[in-house]
Amino acid sequence: MKNIAVLVLAAGKSSRMNGIKQLEKINNKTLLDITLEKLKCIFSDEIYCVLGANAAKIKAKITSKNIQFIENPNYEKGLSSSIISGIQYFKKEALKFDGIYILLADQPAIEIAYLESLLVLFKEHKDIIIASNYGNKLGVPAIFPKKYFPELLLIKGDKGAKEFINQRKNEVVCPESSTNFFDIDTKEDLELFKNS
Repeated sequence: MKNIAVLVLAAGKSSRMNGIKQLEKINNKTLLDITLEKLKCIFSDEIYCVLGANAAKIKAKITSKNIQFIENPNYEKGLSSSIISGIQYFKKEALKFDGIYILLADQPAIEIAYLESLLVLFKEHKDIIIASNYGNKLGVPAIFPKKYFPELLLIKGDKGAKEFINQRKNEVVCPESSTNFFDIDTKEDLELFKNS
């Protein structure tokens, strides 16, 4: 899938976790590696991971290979800053993609088949956003066609892509299938997930 860049957002400082969330382990794998390994089953390359807080510690512990890391110096400004860092990096490196596939690093239950279903939709609808349906809201994982890149550079705050998508509901298609979108923000979330 050469024409899509995958952007995993993992720059947050995990303030609610009391630790480095990206390195928390489930079945001896870090939360970030779980996401990256699923993506490696679909993409051979063009996987980019945005880091910010604790970037050096995270890079040192990640076992997934052939991942390009992008540093976000503005990570304290929220998820939006990581999306902007990714797009700016692509521009600086003169990398041209038809779309950008945005995921979070803290949703370990999302299935590979679900991630693939978004790609299938993107092949059919190359000019609109492919997003995930959370019931009352739309969000990531999502794929944004290149025509949205200039607008994505203007987003602000910690809502990331979610607000951007929900403001454009008439320009969005969602897969009919669903998945477990459970995201891990606290130690309690982590224990709940491990015991589920």
